[in-house]
Amino acid sequence: MRRGSEELGEKYFVTCGSHMSRIGRQPIDIPSGVQVKVGNSEVLVDGPKGSLSQGIVGGIGVEIRESSVIVTRESENRNNRSLHGLTRTLISNMIVGVSEGFQKTLDIVGVGYRVQQSGEGVTVNVGYSHLVEVHPVEGITLEVEGNNRIHVKGTDKQLVGEIAARIKRIRKPNVYTGKGIRYLDEQVRLKPGKSAARSR
Repeated sequence: MRRGSEELGEKYFVTCGSHMSRIGRQPIDIPSGVQVKVGNSEVLVDGPKGSLSQGIVGGIGVEIRESSVIVTRESENRNNRSLHGLTRTLISNMIVGVSEGFQKTLDIVGVGYRVQQSGEGVTVNVGYSHLVEVHPVEGITLEVEGNNRIHVKGTDKQLVGEIAARIKRIRKPNVYTGKGIRYLDEQVRLKPGKSAARSR
């Protein structure tokens, strides 16, 4: 899956340049079974769980030294400092993704609420008059555990997070009852009901 360099846009140029700069200087270890290649302004990473590529923007250099990836920058301007750390983080995530993978888990909470596997997708019943079908995109696997838990798995950390967030939006946790779809171990702060508030 290709992640173009255009994604390294203005939204990443935040006031954490020095922090990102420190991150950027850290070598990235290449684990056994993973291959990293640099060429044509992009980084290619292959591993047991798949392949990913990432464009390299101007002013940022990437090279392989023995069993590590080194990310460098040409200047100390703010944009280059921000992109330095960001590029290093993205490449590190790619290596983790193709070697170990990423996972987000969601729990469906509520009487009568449930989910079941439907081929490669899942069917969610969360109190609507209709069932909600969720189909995976390329590079994403959806797995059901029991009847109220969904595992979203993939090599691309950002995409895993996006798909998990999309599933959660089907029925966000109710602020009064807690019923809905939440991330595993997410703490939902409940508001007191109207009757409870009047009794205070």
